[in-house]
Amino acid sequence: MISMPPKTDNPADPFKKALAEATKVMANDPELSVTYTVDPSGVSGDAMRLPLVSRRMTRDEVLLARGTADALALQRKYHDAQTHARYAPQQGIARDVYEALETARCEAMGARDMPGTASNIDVKIEHEARGRGYGDIKAAEDAPLAVAAGYLVRHLATGRDLPPAAANVMELWRGYIEQSAGEHLDELQDMLADQKNFAKFTRRIIEDLGYGDQLGEDPDELDDVQDDSEETAEEEETPDSTGEDDSDDQESEASAEQSQEEQQDMSEAQVTMDDMADEEMGDEAEMPDGDAPLEPPPPAPVSDADPNYVVFDTTHDEEISAEELAEPAELERLRAYLDQQLEPLKGAVSRLANKLQRRLQAQQNRSWEFDLEEGILDAGRLARVVANPTTPLSFKVEKDTEFRDTVVTLLLDNSGSMRGRPISIAAICADVLARTLERCNVKVEILGFTTRAWKGGLSREQWLNEGRPQQPGRLNDLRHIIYKQADAPWRRVRPNLGLMMKEGLLKENIDGEALEWAHRRMLARREQRKILMVISDGAPVDDSTLSVNPANYLEKHLRDVIAMVEKRKMVELLAIGIGHDVTRYYDRAVTITDVEQLAGAMTEQLAALFDNDPRARARMMGIKRVS
Repeated sequence: MISMPPKTDNPADPFKKALAEATKVMANDPELSVTYTVDPSGVSGDAMRLPLVSRRMTRDEVLLARGTADALALQRKYHDAQTHARYAPQQGIARDVYEALETARCEAMGARDMPGTASNIDVKIEHEARGRGYGDIKAAEDAPLAVAAGYLVRHLATGRDLPPAAANVMELWRGYIEQSAGEHLDELQDMLADQKNFAKFTRRIIEDLGYGDQLGEDPDELDDVQDDSEETAEEEETPDSTGEDDSDDQESEASAEQSQEEQQDMSEAQVTMDDMADEEMGDEAEMPDGDAPLEPPPPAPVSDADPNYVVFDTTHDEEISAEELAEPAELERLRAYLDQQLEPLKGAVSRLANKLQRRLQAQQNRSWEFDLEEGILDAGRLARVVANPTTPLSFKVEKDTEFRDTVVTLLLDNSGSMRGRPISIAAICADVLARTLERCNVKVEILGFTTRAWKGGLSREQWLNEGRPQQPGRLNDLRHIIYKQADAPWRRVRPNLGLMMKEGLLKENIDGEALEWAHRRMLARREQRKILMVISDGAPVDDSTLSVNPANYLEKHLRDVIAMVEKRKMVELLAIGIGHDVTRYYDRAVTITDVEQLAGAMTEQLAALFDNDPRARARMMGIKRVS
């Protein structure tokens, strides 16, 4: 007996099945698995995630799913990961521009071969652009250059007008991009079909835009140098086939060949060595390229915010997961102690968390558009039709409220001055907030920062052994703790916060480097919106560092890092000071005088950030002190 597939009463299932099959065909990948989820869309291995399509199958849901499916399928079809990685810059704006232009190339190729995909992808682009607020940006410095470059390349390659919000970002940067790279942009149409040539073309564009220093070495030039080196080595190692010394003509030919190879190597390396002109040709030809004395490149600065910030030794710093600092049984015991100690506060904190959850979910709920000519009949307005039969029927349509994909990082001061009640309440608040935000599909990362030793550790010992050089910079060993990664489910890492109760963990605090560390981790995330909340009880303090450096050394670096974060505007930064005024460092900050106010301050700050009403948000973020 043949079993029939179970029937379903979900009206969206036929559409989702048809879209999945069409996506596999377009991607030329029959093994591709297509799912519909509230998680961010994307492709991982052979699994593709598309936006959720509800039973209502609203027009916006259907169009967004189709546009996202087409964009990801075209990326799958036209994109080669190895070629992409070969020419990709490692980081920075250059990497962002490189990624954006490759995405634009794949979408432009799809529009050329399958014109129907272009209008579908327009819907996806408009949805993302509106979600990121691109339509409201007025100045170029507030718009991401990489995104604008990608939009411009897609526009030039397809000849299609962009959706309004995306076009706004493109036009803000268009003049600068065309002025800087216009000569190379003329070659765009000839480069689209060949990903390797397009990658080289993209690198030229990046250099034209002023970010050539972020490109790294040209992989083609490295291959040429390597090939020449291998050929030279082979010629040197190949013995004379006759085993005899041949005529002077053969020696002359060998000498000429060596001279030609040497000139080629010297030209590629662009090194002039006049003082070696009188040396024997054979010695010069036998010197491998790598043996030439080169000056080592200058070391990269420790801090992006302040190139003059010095660290005496970084070899003893550690970035470590909470699980590595205690055994599982000890973590469970410390977690139980934390729960027991804060049992009286759990009720109040949970009420505040429920309030935050209601405010977040209220913005994620759907709303209705009324007085439409088609849709669902609006029964609430039938009375006026009965009263006046000439009145047309009124319809309504349910729509989704935009809620940007968000990640929140809680950076907790784990210094000795937080010992006791402050660190306990900070831990339990982080616990409740993580659970609350996870229920609202907002990812949360929890980090802590302290040092490995009091008053200097191995770094200070090394400094003493080297004769106490002047102005050594930071003289302690950092300990940056990962309590919860953003993608880790809360149930798996719940015991980790108990580590804050461990005796001897909390030592000194170097806030500037911790803030920069957390900021770098957030920049690596894919979420559209990034929020970083710092919880500290005062200024950075490390006795070993401050005893041999200027008194404001760590404080100045903290201010520089804050200025960098707020200037880049890629991460929304706010702070809560426990018992000490942190408003002198952070623009958006709250200072609380009692640690029991921490839960309320955290939830209100986060709720204000998610508030749709800009006036309400401004009122909340303008608060500097909780009395």
